[in-house]
Amino acid sequence: MKILCAYNANIDALYSITADEVCAMLSSEDTAEVMEKITNPPGVIRSMSDFLAGLLFCMKEGTGAEWLIQGPEVFKLLKAQFMHRSKLRMGGNMGIMANVLSEMGAELVVPNVVNPTPRQLSFFSKKAIYIPGSASCSKEAKCEEDEPIHFVFDFKKGEHVEYGDIVFTVPRENRFIATYDIMNMSLLVNPYFEDYAIKHAGEMDGLLISGFHMMLETYPDGSTFMDKLNKVLGQLQKWGSMNTNMSIHGEFGHFTNKYMALHVFSRLSPFVSSIGMNEDELSMLNSLHEVHAAKILEMDVFSILEAAKRSLLACNLRKMIVHTREYVLHISRQIDLDPGSQLEAMIFGVTCAGIFASVGQLHDRNKLDSMSSTLTESDFGRAQTERFIETAAAVRSGRGAVGTYDDHQVCILPTLLSDNPVSTVGLGDTVTASMFLRELELRQK
Repeated sequence: MKILCAYNANIDALYSITADEVCAMLSSEDTAEVMEKITNPPGVIRSMSDFLAGLLFCMKEGTGAEWLIQGPEVFKLLKAQFMHRSKLRMGGNMGIMANVLSEMGAELVVPNVVNPTPRQLSFFSKKAIYIPGSASCSKEAKCEEDEPIHFVFDFKKGEHVEYGDIVFTVPRENRFIATYDIMNMSLLVNPYFEDYAIKHAGEMDGLLISGFHMMLETYPDGSTFMDKLNKVLGQLQKWGSMNTNMSIHGEFGHFTNKYMALHVFSRLSPFVSSIGMNEDELSMLNSLHEVHAAKILEMDVFSILEAAKRSLLACNLRKMIVHTREYVLHISRQIDLDPGSQLEAMIFGVTCAGIFASVGQLHDRNKLDSMSSTLTESDFGRAQTERFIETAAAVRSGRGAVGTYDDHQVCILPTLLSDNPVSTVGLGDTVTASMFLRELELRQK
């Protein structure tokens, strides 16, 4: 399979943060101010108190989020405190997905890398990746000036935070991401990639796109996220018109506000074959689907089904994949794969994500079954699958189920969990990319 990938690739600086470290950082801040921001999250980072509020909010709720750093000062403070102790790896939805595609058997994967540097290039898979323009990257590129680095703070279930009136125990592992990356925030395209896409779109089997959640509402030059989005939609229209058989999947993300999330979803839907997201991101569309956000965040299967169905119909989208920690759900109003094949693609995706969580990498497709033997099926995911089977008269198929919901084809599959995950970052991207690859393979058969 030959696949184009856009728009965001960066370097993730992974750091496993503890409750003791967070409490030590709180000692340097106004605790009352931090508590107020936990209650009313700002959604962006302009100060260290904003950063701590976002981190503590996610730790308290056991949820994940990505907040954009607006201004270099906080970014410099985070780099000084955490960079030398962090594990560096490929980051960005598109960057992670490109590597998964390459390692799991794609013939050719062509990612958009806006400003390639030697260190960033070193994190790409060596199997099937081709990066247009990589030969021209500067050997003297400086990290501070040229490399998009995102700080990813993993936290573990059971960590106990107790500082003044801030007292809680982390209910589940997750991560908080602090991002300062103006190139990817603008959805820029490397001219070499754009030229390659125009010349070779007719040869490609698929296109994976992501990074929309990184956009700013307004930019320093006076432009807005709508200007950036219009440019992207123009590119998608051009590339898609060159190859009407090319499958296009858009991966969502955690937006800084609901208005932007809704606008991007509604504008993007007519241009793509499918959109993927997690339960947090689906809940941000509640002004569209009017399903109670709390039920979605609880991962109630029928709340997620109803929200996804309404979103599909409202925006003329063909299918949606909702990947939660506990299960993956596929809902489609236009069947392009038989249910058995769709579930097979989902099994491949869930297996890849479970192994990625367990060991932090994917290398050998032939060893997936043996490597997944140490993983545990989600009890909650199994219970939600059983609810779907019993209530919707669905058919059990292996570990999953297939059925219909208001004339929409639905497949559901519990996830595979690791008792000691190396990282929670990139699991949704791994599910999406591996599912997408397997769907392309099965569709070609």
